[in-house]
Amino acid sequence: MSVERVGVVGLGTMGAGIAQVCVQAGFETVGREVNDELTERGRATIDHYLSRGVEKRRMTPEEKEATLGRLTLATDLEALAGCDLVIEAVVEDIATKTLVFKELDDLLGPDAILATNTSALSVTDIAEATGRPERVVGMHFFNPAPVLKLVEVVRTAHTSDEAFDRAYAFAEKLGKEPIACNDTPGFVVNRILIPLLNDCVRVIDEARVSPEDVDRAMTFGANWPIGPCALIDLIGIDIHVHASEALSSALGEERMAPPPRLLKMLEAGTLGRKSGQGFFSYD
Repeated sequence: MSVERVGVVGLGTMGAGIAQVCVQAGFETVGREVNDELTERGRATIDHYLSRGVEKRRMTPEEKEATLGRLTLATDLEALAGCDLVIEAVVEDIATKTLVFKELDDLLGPDAILATNTSALSVTDIAEATGRPERVVGMHFFNPAPVLKLVEVVRTAHTSDEAFDRAYAFAEKLGKEPIACNDTPGFVVNRILIPLLNDCVRVIDEARVSPEDVDRAMTFGANWPIGPCALIDLIGIDIHVHASEALSSALGEERMAPPPRLLKMLEAGTLGRKSGQGFFSYD
């Protein structure tokens, strides 16, 4: 069975980006948020980035309107009842995610696939909150979802081959580059990247190197397209700390734990681009 109608639960930065990718790929998409203000904010985000595509002549105004026409907004989960695949993109909190999955389990048809966009939580734990763990996968998109090609498609011990293959094929239809992962802490990218970014932050204090020079070192010396401090600012200090703590707890590895500098930044509310101040200042 092919995926024709998609649901996205949560229209924050990641959810809006995922919904945009889906409608641009031609899929009828239902985006759900908890109130009208947040649904309209999600729509405005998508409209903004599609408008930029028109300005840069990547699409015509008519194509933009047709793309937006494939997006339906809702505040009631029941609007997702006819979806073939639903991607959950709510906050990185296991209790919140499992509640969403329990509610979706009661709404969706027996062949529907439930996917979580979690970057650090156990897909298995989320799946076991449903009566259909064999139809639950992880689909970890990367920020910004309309730009970055990778999707980690995550299989648990319960996931059926059919559900996994459909989710993987769907990611390909979105124009993404999916990779197959098993449900292990951090999957592939974060398992590698988080301790590396944490090491880069520790160098600032241990070797008394400025954030600017750490970023210059990795961009000019290792050919990174973006420096580690700028990358953490883009991700968000709060999100990076949360993922670091989750991996540290799961693996017991010191390098996974967030450095003290990041904890102080989190406490001070300097969260990176989203707050206007992180390692660097933003307008």
